[in-house]
Amino acid sequence: MLIDWDVPIEMNDGLVLRADVFRPNDGERHPVIMSHGPYGKGLAFQDGFPAMWRNLETEHPDALAGSSNLYQNWETVDPEKWVPDGYVVIRVDSRGAGRSPGYLDIFSPRETRDYYDCIEWAAVQPWSTGKVGLLGVSYYAVNQWQVAALQPPHLAAICPWEGSSDFYREFTHHGGILNIFCQQWYPGQVASVQYGVENPARSRVTGEPVAGPEVLTPEELAKNAADTVAELRNHPLLDEYYRERTPDLSAITVPVLSATNWAHHLHTRGGFEGYAGVAGEQKWLEVHGLQHWVEFYTDYGVALQKRFFGHFLHGEDTGWSDQPPVFVHARRVDGTFERRGETAWPLDRTQWTKFHLDVEGATLAPDGDSVERSTEFDAAGDGLTFWTSPLLQEMELMGPASASLRVSSSTTDADLFLTLRVQDPDGRDVRFTSAIDPAGGIAFGWLRASRRKTDPDRSLPYRPWHTYDERQPLTPGAPVDVEVEIWPTSVIIPAGYRLGVSLLGRDFEFPGDGPWPVVAGVPLRGNGVFVHTDPHDRGSQEYAGTTTLYSGGAHPSYLLLPVVPAAPSVPRRSSD
Repeated sequence: MLIDWDVPIEMNDGLVLRADVFRPNDGERHPVIMSHGPYGKGLAFQDGFPAMWRNLETEHPDALAGSSNLYQNWETVDPEKWVPDGYVVIRVDSRGAGRSPGYLDIFSPRETRDYYDCIEWAAVQPWSTGKVGLLGVSYYAVNQWQVAALQPPHLAAICPWEGSSDFYREFTHHGGILNIFCQQWYPGQVASVQYGVENPARSRVTGEPVAGPEVLTPEELAKNAADTVAELRNHPLLDEYYRERTPDLSAITVPVLSATNWAHHLHTRGGFEGYAGVAGEQKWLEVHGLQHWVEFYTDYGVALQKRFFGHFLHGEDTGWSDQPPVFVHARRVDGTFERRGETAWPLDRTQWTKFHLDVEGATLAPDGDSVERSTEFDAAGDGLTFWTSPLLQEMELMGPASASLRVSSSTTDADLFLTLRVQDPDGRDVRFTSAIDPAGGIAFGWLRASRRKTDPDRSLPYRPWHTYDERQPLTPGAPVDVEVEIWPTSVIIPAGYRLGVSLLGRDFEFPGDGPWPVVAGVPLRGNGVFVHTDPHDRGSQEYAGTTTLYSGGAHPSYLLLPVVPAAPSVPRRSSD
């Protein structure tokens, strides 16, 4: 393997980014696997993210086997596993990050245009066949959707592995409510490796500082970076700031393998919406569980990626022609998975089923009450929970979901937090190892009532589409009808278990005393670090009133859930 460090790539405005290039030592031309982002290409996975590394070492040793792991980098491919198969692996430090100078502005149009220029640069190098594929997790997946929408001529295929595709609805706001992820994530993972920051970390291979060859003053660093956290607070509604950071999925025409996770408050929805929204017919969806970094590195994940890129970059017969358009790992309550192929998403055989919220009996019922009734809860308290009777037979849920609710508030607004729950016969909650939280929940939905406006042309019964472009305050005590999007989920519920939903005015927390693991000061009690406690967004007494839920009569409140009967055999699908 030949390695070229800090290769200069000139952007269309004259700024030079730096890239590391790993390529076969055979003098031949090869297709490219590229990533581009702000995490510091020289920062070793083991040094920057030791807890995640230990998880792979102890629980998924296949992810690290067969490599010296000397060149491992967080959420990007291991060159030692790709270069021997005839790929050039390129990692680029994005503008203002790592060893690339400039103004750091995450997911901005400028950053996306830089990615375009990097792709086109790689395509014309003497060691390149001209075909470029994109592969990476999280940030390195989000910006794949962005740059693919610009249609770089030499982009041949993308595999966004757990990456959001909507900057407002997924990355920053849930149901119009600001989540604190960005303010928790940005200092440790982005600002810590901004170009010129005084960072003691050095490359394990070259010995060079991961954040650039020079050290800038605090004043220079501040001048060279956007204040993203402040920008989110300054833009509570979905305006141009978010639109210019959200790709037009319908402009994406290259082959796409969208891989997503059932339980990630940032990435889950984006993988499904990305798959549904791209214009090209050559698209595939894969859905898995566990922590969000795991399956990207396991033998299963790498084999899937290589079959996809081998087909579209090398033109090899990898068996990809037999890949079902949708491949899922259905979740069982014991933490295991049932792997199977499907023909469409949502699944063709889905039985969309209403579960009515019976406010008199606190139950989920198959039919609505003929009489309208109401019950209230403290927005800062434990909310309301509704349960089915113990199931008489196994029931599978898989797909997106929604809730139609009639509510009022004692104030001019109300935040609604919906959490699907499953309990075993002894009353213990089923918890899954989720993307970030070891005690992840079944499914979640959120909505700020004043942002209830929907777009009828884009809404579906099981996936309402909120515009978030204006505020419609409530009249205290006056009920309104709202539609709540519940992100896609999967769970196979055995007979004897119960299905439930909790409705609160704050983040749901699993009951019990823990101890709960803590990340960045946030106890992990079902939501990971994706909680909604920003005082600028939620500090007003507007969100601390009394909320009333109405159901029955002419205005039933209900869940619409994707009940799935047993899977039939899946026919093969040909691919161009």
